[in-house]
Amino acid sequence: MTLSPAARWSLRIAMGLGLVFIYVPLLLVLVNSFNGDRTFAWPPDDLTTRWWAAAWANEGARQALLTSVKAGLGATAIALVLGTMVSFAVQRFAFFGRDTVSLLIILPIALPGIVTGIALDSAWRSVMGDLGIGKGMFSVIVGHATFCVVIVYNNVLARLRRTGTSLEDASADLGASPWQTFRFITFPMIRTALLAGGLLAFALSFDEIIVTTFTAGPGVTTLPIWIFNNLFRPNQAPIVNVVAAVLIVLSVIPVWLAQRLAGPEAGASRT
Repeated sequence: MTLSPAARWSLRIAMGLGLVFIYVPLLLVLVNSFNGDRTFAWPPDDLTTRWWAAAWANEGARQALLTSVKAGLGATAIALVLGTMVSFAVQRFAFFGRDTVSLLIILPIALPGIVTGIALDSAWRSVMGDLGIGKGMFSVIVGHATFCVVIVYNNVLARLRRTGTSLEDASADLGASPWQTFRFITFPMIRTALLAGGLLAFALSFDEIIVTTFTAGPGVTTLPIWIFNNLFRPNQAPIVNVVAAVLIVLSVIPVWLAQRLAGPEAGASRT
């Protein structure tokens, strides 16, 4: 499609304004984490790292960081297993209801987080509670895995569609067992898609707050929830800025790595 110069410039300006609207507030958070003024006067008269030292010394922030890492790793592990299995089933086999299964897998990422949270909370109270399984780290991991599965599923499915089955068929014709074909042919072809999907799933889990609010049990506080709980406490404001800056960095790195590994097919995002 050919665009006029005016249309091209209009699109560039709109894109620039959108990027400014998204990233300038994030940049302000990063700068304020080094702001020596407790009231965050702008522009900063003094830059300091003492808030970073104070954040590291904060036991609650450290524990929340560890909890977020555990939840992210657990949800990512579940997503890698289930997402990969479903993607293989949908792409490699024809069965009744295949399109419906694909829709049900993708649906959680399209639902508002509060809807997913309420549904999980209701299910946990009415079903899991009767089985003696209360809310805690496990419920948070399960809640996060419901939408992390979609990321892995989309990445692996896209790779399987792109690679086809010719190499796998040739391997089978040459006498390789299904396990040998998977180990030497299939897995190397989808390896980067799995890694990219896992990184994106971890990033999505790491900064999740809405679903976590409905699924976390007593004493389970992730980093985003810790930030929200301390956001309006004046004495904690500088530390909250530091923790928010850390959250930004730890969320951006997996996404950047995933894009480097898998390119456009790793670009799924939660709406």
